Amino acid sequence: MTRTVNLPGGTALPLIGFGTWELRRDAAYESVRAALDIGYRHLDTATLYENETDVGRAVKDSGVDREEVFVTTKLHPRDARHARRALETSLRKLGTGYVDLWLIHWPTGPGELVPAWEELLSAKNDGLARNVGVSNYSTAQIDRLTEATGEQPAVNQISWSPARHDPARLEEHRRRGIVVEGYSGLKNTDLSDPALTEIAGRHGVTPAQVVLRWHLEHDIVILPRSSRRERIASNFDLEGFELTAEDVAAIDALT
Repeated sequence: MTRTVNLPGGTALPLIGFGTWELRRDAAYESVRAALDIGYRHLDTATLYENETDVGRAVKDSGVDREEVFVTTKLHPRDARHARRALETSLRKLGTGYVDLWLIHWPTGPGELVPAWEELLSAKNDGLARNVGVSNYSTAQIDRLTEATGEQPAVNQISWSPARHDPARLEEHRRRGIVVEGYSGLKNTDLSDPALTEIAGRHGVTPAQVVLRWHLEHDIVILPRSSRRERIASNFDLEGFELTAEDVAAIDALT
């Protein structure tokens, strides 16, 4: 059973998601099919990725019930003035009547910050998105949205890795009840670092698995991406070992 975290509205968000950035056409379709076959039940795409059609087709062809798959897509800030139309286009491409999570991909200009958020809330209220959130936002920007509308994002998807570990920023999100999703955790990590290779060797796993498991120890959602089935499987296989408190502290200290 995939570990989950509950979003404020009660939706269960799987902690292990499959990222699709830079996967296009057949590569996107085949990778998502492999991920679903392996056991992933959380898929992350975006308008910017230009693969929503492929992701949606893979979900449909997988045989897995749509209701069992948590699907995220993201709004390009340039589309903020016609956000509803952009989401409806995404839904047509995905072939679904709703998404489980709709994010603003990165902050709009200051004048559109609150209006764009209001568009996301409207889509949620109309059932087009079960949950809404943001990506690459500062805590101050999140607070501005919350103060203006009375509703805060369920999620903030941000770059996270051992080198970018920021306990204070993590705590700021926790105090607000906002789930942190980390992206580029492997891309921004030196997997040949002696601390990681030592921990990996001791547990009989790969350094990449150690880094992904470290995210889970901090209850940070992970979105690993690969087009290779064996790597997709390895990135999902994180329950057969446990990091010690000393392991976690050593990874926290990496720069």
